[in-house]
Amino acid sequence: MSAHRLSVGFTLRALGCAAALFAASALSSLAGAEEVKIGFLVKQAEEPWFQTEWAFAEKAGKDKGFTVIKIAVPDGEKTLAAIDTLAANGAKGFVICPPDTSLGPAIMAKARLNGLKVLAVDDRFVDAHGQPMEDVPYVGLAAFKIGQKQGLAMVEEAKRRGWDLSATYAVINTFDELDTGKKRTDGSVDSLKAAGLPADHILFTAQKTLDVPGSMDATNSALVKLPGTATHLLIGGMNDSAVLGGVRATESAGFKAANVIGVGINGTDAIGELKKADSGFFGSMLLSPDTSGYETARQMFEWVTTGKEPAKYTALDNVTLITRANFQQELTRIGLWK
Repeated sequence: MSAHRLSVGFTLRALGCAAALFAASALSSLAGAEEVKIGFLVKQAEEPWFQTEWAFAEKAGKDKGFTVIKIAVPDGEKTLAAIDTLAANGAKGFVICPPDTSLGPAIMAKARLNGLKVLAVDDRFVDAHGQPMEDVPYVGLAAFKIGQKQGLAMVEEAKRRGWDLSATYAVINTFDELDTGKKRTDGSVDSLKAAGLPADHILFTAQKTLDVPGSMDATNSALVKLPGTATHLLIGGMNDSAVLGGVRATESAGFKAANVIGVGINGTDAIGELKKADSGFFGSMLLSPDTSGYETARQMFEWVTTGKEPAKYTALDNVTLITRANFQQELTRIGLWK
C-alpha cells in the first residue's frame, strides 16, 4: 500500500474519530443540561385563588421550559422547612405568598443561606418594624385602586336600582392588621364618599378572623347600630369571605336580598353564591390569579437563567366585576369554571 493511501486512510479515520467524539460530547452536554426548577409557595393551597396561581405558574413552566415545585406553607415552620426542601431539590429561586408577612426577614435569611432568589407575590414582606421590605421584588395588587373599584361597583348598582342614598347605609368589614386589607377597604370607602354617601352612613366593624363566620360576627355587631331609617345596605370588605359573611348576617337580621348589595374582591370564592338565583351578594371584583401566577413564575425563571431581576414592585389592578350575568363567561376565560 502506498504512503499516500496510508496517509489518506489515517486522515479519514482521524476525522471519523473526531466526529464521533464531537457527537458524544454534544450528547453528553444535552444529557447533562441542568433542569431549571423554581419553587412556588402559597399560604392557603386549598383556596381557588392559589390553585389558579399554581396552574398558571405550571403553564409558564411548560411554555418556557422549567419545572415548578409547589409547596403549601400554612405557617412559619413549614415555610422555612420548604425553603430547605427547595434547595435540596435543586431549585434556584422561589415565588412566595407568605402565611405571615412579618416572616419576611426570616425567609430572606433562610433563602440567602441556601443561595435562592426570592420573589414575593400577593402579600409584601414587612421588617421587624412593620415596614415594607422594599428591597425584595414584589408582584402585588394595587389594593387601594381595587378597593375604589369595589366601592364604585356598589354605589353604581345602588343608583341603578334607584336607591335613595339618604336611606342607604354601608357596613365595611375591616381587617387593618393586613396592609393589603386596609388599603382595599380604604379605597372602597373613598369611592362611596366620592359618590355622595354621607360619611355617617358608613359603619366600620373589625373582623377577628378572615373567614365567613368572622365577617358574619363583625357585621352582626354593626347591624344593631343602624337607625330605623336604614332600608338599604351596602356590604364591603377586603375579600369575598368578608362580604359573604356580611350578607349572611343581613339575611339573619331580616333584610331582603333586593335591599342588599354586597360586592366582594377575588371572585374565586364567590362562585357558589353567584350560582344562587337570589342573594344580597351582587358580585365580586375578579382579580387575576392567572396573571400573577404566570408572570411571577416567568420573572423568576428569567432571573435565575439570565440574571434579569424583577422590578422591586409590579402593581396589578386589572379586575373585572363578575355578577350573575357574566360570571360563568369570565371564569371560563381564565380557566376557573368547572
